[in-house]
Order: sequence, then structure tokens, then C-alpha cells
Amino acid sequence: MSLPLIIIVTLVGITLVVLEIVALPGAICGIFGGIMMALGIWQSYVHYGSTVGIIFLLVSIFATIILLVLMLKSGTWKRFSLNESSDGKTNQVESSGIAVGSRGTSISRLAPAGKAQFGNQLVEVHSEGEFIDENSRLEVIAIEGYKIIVRKAAD
Repeated sequence: MSLPLIIIVTLVGITLVVLEIVALPGAICGIFGGIMMALGIWQSYVHYGSTVGIIFLLVSIFATIILLVLMLKSGTWKRFSLNESSDGKTNQVESSGIAVGSRGTSISRLAPAGKAQFGNQLVEVHSEGEFIDENSRLEVIAIEGYKIIVRKAAD
């Protein structure tokens, strides 16, 4: 293997490893990059001796570290990260007026969780494990933190 080819294989390997760490999930790119780096370093040892092999090894390590630092400091990874916030809400049971014994109606099928309406409030509820059909009368039997547990009302 010629020296330019060894250099190209090693550089492509370094690039793939850095891209795996900074931007690409899944480990496939990193595995191929690691194999290409190892192949380039191994071929430098085989064809040009231990001195050139050690030089390739050290240059590969330092180049990988330098590229990682540059990529992370430049904010490249921020382009791939989620920058939006979630405005979802949890049930605010304490201030909602819903208490044990309150009655409401299921808006969706509870399998075993779903939506129910108590007065004018739409909340997420959980059954005791049974499935409850839509438009069924419900009764609150327990409130555990933000989790409202219901059963089918006896009417």
C-alpha cells in the first residue's frame, strides 16, 4: 500500500470517528472509522517500519483529539441538537378541584389510561387496570401525585 493511500485511509477513518462522536448516531460510522484508522496505522507499520507506524499512531491520536475539540468548541453539535421547548402540562390535581369521590365522564377509551372530563376540566386518568369504554361514567378512587386513578361508577 502506498503512503498517500495510507494517509487517505487514516484521514477518512479519523473523520468518520469524529463525525460519529459529534453528529451521527448509531455507531456504524464510528466502527468503520475505527477500522479504517487501525488499517492505516497497521499498514504504515507493515510497509514503512515501526518509526513511521508510531508517527502515524501519534498523529492519528492528536488529530482526532484536536478535531473533536474544534468541533465541540465551534458549536457544530448545536446544529444537530433540539432547540425547541415543550409546553406540555401535567395534571394539576391540587388546584383542579378534583378529589376522591369526584365523578366525571371518559372522553377516550381508558386502556388503562386515557382522557376524562370532570366538570369543565379535561384531564388524564388511569383505571385500576381494566379497560373502560368511551362515554362511561367514572369515579375517582385515588390520587397519587399527579396520577388520577378511576373506576367505572356504579351509578
